[in-house]
Amino acid sequence: MIKNLVKILTYCVLFVAIQVLILDNIHLFRIATPLLYIYIIIKMPVNISRSTMIVISFLLGITIDMFSNTLGIHAAACSLAGMIRNPLMFTFSEKELTENTLPSYRTLGVGAFMKYVISLVAIHHIALFLIESISLFDPVFLFFRIFATMILTVLFIFIVEAFIIERKKSET
Repeated sequence: MIKNLVKILTYCVLFVAIQVLILDNIHLFRIATPLLYIYIIIKMPVNISRSTMIVISFLLGITIDMFSNTLGIHAAACSLAGMIRNPLMFTFSEKELTENTLPSYRTLGVGAFMKYVISLVAIHHIALFLIESISLFDPVFLFFRIFATMILTVLFIFIVEAFIIERKKSET
């Protein structure tokens, strides 16, 4: 339990710093910006309650908002992602999940983990960009921004997950 808590806090500090200092300055073709901080929500333990998950997600989002100078946009999108996370994970899970398990390729299965990540990122990004745009003035551009940012974010998440799994294999 304590080991997982330390790991989660390390992820939080590391990914918020990476997001704020590096990734917020990347705007691929002025359309896509990777939002890697959602990886924190993805990697929370399986047995965490929904209310705790929403609070943690909100705090994560408001932290990103403070550093990005946005007014609660990330907090709202993260809260929605935190609320949907557990039902979404158990919908796609092919295996029986034990307490204190962190979602990964190993624990959920490759296909289930990919579906879980893509779905959660899609929900987060759709909420984020709809709140940010407020209106549907240019729906085609909005769709491209959502889709491009989602692809970039999912790609970054899978790369990080592959490095974490490779590091665990080399340690054993």
